[in-house]
Amino acid sequence: MLNFLLFVFGLFFLWFLITYLRERKYRHQPYYRKSVRNWQEKVPPAQKPLFSVALIGDTGNIATEGSDPVLKLLENWVQQAGKNSWTVFLGDNVYPKGIPPVQDRKRQSAEEKLQAQLQIFDNYEGKVTFIGGNHDWNKGRSDGYTYILRQEQYILSWFNYPEAFLPQNSCLGPCVVDLAPGLLMIVLNTQWWVQSGKKPIGKTGGCHQEKPTDFFTELAALLKQNQDKRIIIAAHHPLYSNALHGGKFTVKQHLFPLTAAHKKMYIPFPVVGSLYPLYRKYFGANEDMSHPRYRKMRKKLLNILQVHENIIYAAGHDHNLQYFNLKNNHFIISGSGSKTTFVKKGRKATFTHEHKGFFVIDFYEDQTWLRVLEPDSNAETTEAFRWKIWDAKEISGEKLKGQEPETR
Repeated sequence: MLNFLLFVFGLFFLWFLITYLRERKYRHQPYYRKSVRNWQEKVPPAQKPLFSVALIGDTGNIATEGSDPVLKLLENWVQQAGKNSWTVFLGDNVYPKGIPPVQDRKRQSAEEKLQAQLQIFDNYEGKVTFIGGNHDWNKGRSDGYTYILRQEQYILSWFNYPEAFLPQNSCLGPCVVDLAPGLLMIVLNTQWWVQSGKKPIGKTGGCHQEKPTDFFTELAALLKQNQDKRIIIAAHHPLYSNALHGGKFTVKQHLFPLTAAHKKMYIPFPVVGSLYPLYRKYFGANEDMSHPRYRKMRKKLLNILQVHENIIYAAGHDHNLQYFNLKNNHFIISGSGSKTTFVKKGRKATFTHEHKGFFVIDFYEDQTWLRVLEPDSNAETTEAFRWKIWDAKEISGEKLKGQEPETR
């Protein structure tokens, strides 16, 4: 019996060692699904896109003294993109808890983090939209509504146009922005569904829905009415993820759980160390896909999306870059604006990378291209991935023409 147990332990240790070393070696390398490994051979049209949208999330921990590589990268993109472009911040814009009250000792730091992001748009010819994430709502605590309202007011006073923070009053949405003929952006407040405490609904909250379920009915109707257009849905919470909020952890996190608190605490806790990752995977904190509130929201959104094609659903939340092409739609996680965490390779993903950066969607007259921009070690722009995700020759749809965007 002892020999058998030693044999089993030996197999487990060997498996762990091989998996850990493999994880450590390849963790920071980008993953490409076999069908897109020739991505570098694919070239978009030579002419400038008719419209471009930058999607960046979780920027709340950026460097505020002007040295942040992602902000520099975004600023370069903004200068080149011009008036036919839009920049979307996908939530968690200020770490650790959004904009606290004036008397809070973290208020100055919070304002500095937000100002560092806002300042790069001073001469921007396009427009910007910020969406709230869980950290912006005081990490989802019961008083989070007052925190997100402060951030909304701060951003709106900077830009002076209503699209700068959506949905307005931090209502549920959906909020529609007509970017150009044939191109629509729909903004959702997914944090509302997982938030504790007070949150706005009905006329008293400055919202048009009287009950939460109206949100799903309205979204389904919007997508049906605009099914001939190219659509981006922007939100904070992803619907697919190969990372933490999707229940994915490293082998090291299972065996050495204390390293999450201190990098050098390599004290092994076999089996016991897996309890926390397993809890997050199958039961979940409020912000995890497995949590009942999140799971319910996700299921309803996927049920609505599954009857449509070529919708781009963009989110942040997980601190990495991910792209899924599933059920005829496109799901993006662009959450590495200021920090990075582990993302598992493979599974249903087309592309993943544990690296700072953001996604750009370029809309041409009869094509749509997705690009991933990252800063390299010299703060230069690197294109980590690009792919054509829509072609009018293959799929019928309305062609784009230049026009001033408007909100409704």
